[in-house]
Amino acid sequence: MTYRQRLSLFIFIDSCIILTALLFSRLLVNSNFYSLIPLVISTIAILSSHLFFSFRLNLYKKAWEYASIGELIIILKTVTYSLIFTSLIQLIAFQTIYLKTLAVLWMVHLLVIGGSRFLWRIYRDNYLIHNNTKKRTLIIGAGSAGIMVVRQLQKSEDTDLCPVAFIDDSPVKQHLDILGVPVVGGVGEIEKHVDQLDIENIIIAIPSLNKDGIQQIFQECAKTNAKTKILPMLEDIVTGKVSVTQFRDVKVEDLLGRDPVNLDIEKISDYVKSQVVLVTGAGGSIGSEICRQIARFGPKKLILLGHGENSIHAIEMELREKFIADEIDISTEIADIQDEHKMEKIFNYYSPDVVYHAAAHKHVPLMERNPEEAVKNNMIGTYNVAKAARLSDTGTFVMISSDKAVNPTSVMGATKRLSEMIIQSMNGTGGTKFVAVRFGNVLGSRGSVIPIFTKQIASGGPVKVTHPEMVRFFMTIPEASSLVIQAGALTQGGEIFVLDMGEPVKIVDLARNLIKLSGYSLEDIKVEFSGIRPGEKLYEELLKDEEIHENQVYPKIYLGKTSEMYIEDIQEIINNYDAWDKEFLREQLLSLANNKGLIRSDEAISITS
Repeated sequence: MTYRQRLSLFIFIDSCIILTALLFSRLLVNSNFYSLIPLVISTIAILSSHLFFSFRLNLYKKAWEYASIGELIIILKTVTYSLIFTSLIQLIAFQTIYLKTLAVLWMVHLLVIGGSRFLWRIYRDNYLIHNNTKKRTLIIGAGSAGIMVVRQLQKSEDTDLCPVAFIDDSPVKQHLDILGVPVVGGVGEIEKHVDQLDIENIIIAIPSLNKDGIQQIFQECAKTNAKTKILPMLEDIVTGKVSVTQFRDVKVEDLLGRDPVNLDIEKISDYVKSQVVLVTGAGGSIGSEICRQIARFGPKKLILLGHGENSIHAIEMELREKFIADEIDISTEIADIQDEHKMEKIFNYYSPDVVYHAAAHKHVPLMERNPEEAVKNNMIGTYNVAKAARLSDTGTFVMISSDKAVNPTSVMGATKRLSEMIIQSMNGTGGTKFVAVRFGNVLGSRGSVIPIFTKQIASGGPVKVTHPEMVRFFMTIPEASSLVIQAGALTQGGEIFVLDMGEPVKIVDLARNLIKLSGYSLEDIKVEFSGIRPGEKLYEELLKDEEIHENQVYPKIYLGKTSEMYIEDIQEIINNYDAWDKEFLREQLLSLANNKGLIRSDEAISITS
C-alpha cells in the first residue's frame, strides 16, 4: 500500500469514527446540541480540527504496528486539541458549550481512535511472541540498550529471533513487562529460565558492564546450551557502522574482560607525527596492527617491510583505502631481514626515524625442529635490522619480544632472549635508542590457540589441549600494539619494557568456555589432552627473579631490570650455528639464554663492530 493510499484510508476511518462518536454521545446525553444547525457546525468543526492537528502532529506518519507511549501521547493531544477547538466554535456560534456531550465525545473519540491504532500492534506482538518459527531469545539487560534490542527485533521482518524474556538484576524491574516482554529474574537464574522457556539464543545487551560483570554473565551462559551473542559497541551503532540487530559472537577478548588502553595521545603524536616510520613483519598480526595504529597519528611516511608478498599487499590495500583522505605516504618493501645488505640499502634510502621490529619466527614446535632458522631470523635478522638502524641514525628502535624469553625452555624463547641482549648491547653505541617490549600471547594471531580451537569446534571436535594445568598470559592484538607504540614513546634507551598481561588463563578453561559459548555442550565436543610439546612450559613468566622491578612507567607498562649480557658467546653462536648439529645448537642456545654461558670460539667476530 502506498503512502497516499494509506493516508486516504486513515482519513476515511477517522471520519467514520468521529461521526460514530458524535452519534454515540447523543445516545448517552440528551441535548439540543443535536438540532440540525449545531450538529452540522460541530461536525465540521471537529472533523476539520481533527484532520488539522493530525497532520500538524504527524499522526498519519506513524507506523502503528510499532506504536508505543509516544504515539499514545500524540493521539491524546490530537483528540484534546480538536475538542477544545470545537468548544470554542460552539461558544462563538451558540454562546454556550455543551460540556457533558463534549466530555463523552472526548472519551469515546480517544478510546476508539487509540484502540484502532493499537489493535494491530497488540495483534502483531502476540503473534511474534507465540511464533514458533522464530528462535526464542533471552535478553540480558532490561536497560535502554536491551529495550532498544527488543524494539528492533519486534520491528524487523528479517530477523529469526523472537525476544521472550528479559534478565536483569535490578529489583525495581523484576516481574515487569517491557514492550510485552517479561523480566523473569536475575543473572543467577539464567540457566533455570533458559530451560523453562526453551531458549535457543541469549543476547547480552549491557554495554556499560565492567569486566567482572561480563565474566559472571559468561559463566552463567556457559552452563546452558544456548548460543550467546553480544550487542555491538554503542559507538558503532551511533555512527552507523552496524545496526542494533547485528549481534556478534562472543570473542575471547570478552572472556578476558580486559580494560581498554588509554594512550598518551599527545606524547605518541609528538613522537610519530611527521616522522618516517618503518615496521618489519608488517604483514603479521602484531606488525599489521602497529601499522594501522601508527597511521592514525599522521606519520610523514610509513614503510611496510615484510617477507610475504600477500600479507604485505593486504595491509597496504587496507591502509590505502582507510587513510586515503589523510594522504599518508605508504611504501612497501618485500625483503628478508636475514639479508644484511638489503637492510642497509633500505635504511640508507628511507632514513627512518622510528623502527618497530616485529619480524620473527614465533612457532615453538617448528623452531625446536629448525633451530638454525630461529638463529638466522630471530638473532641475525634482528642484528641486521638493528645495525642498519644505527648506521642510518634512526632515532628509536623498538623490538617486539616475548614472555617465552624468560627462563626459556624453547629455541624460540632462547633466540628472543639473546636478541634482547643484542639490541641492549647496541644501545649507547650511536644515536639510536634501542628498547625491547616483552609480552605474552596475543589473541587471534596466526597460529595461536584461539583460531585453532575455533577451527576444531567448527569441525565438530575434539578440541586438543596439551595439558590440564597449562596456563598462559593473553592480550588482544590492538591492546598489545597500542602499548608497544606507547613504550616506544617512553623509552630513554636500553630498557626492557614488560606489559601487564593481567591474570594467567588456564588453557583448558578457555577451550571449554569457547565450546559452551559456541552453543555446544562438553558432551557434544570433547576436550582431549595431547601432552606437552617439545620446548613448551606449563606456565610462562614475564620477568626473571633478578629482573623484577616495581617501577611502573605507564599504566600496564613496567620497566624490567636488565640482567647480564653475553655478547661474545652470542658472537660464537652466530659464527658456528650452521656447523653444529640441531641438538647441540639447541643446547647452546638454551644454556646461554639461561645465563649458564658456553665455550667461546676463537673465531668469534665482534657483533658491535
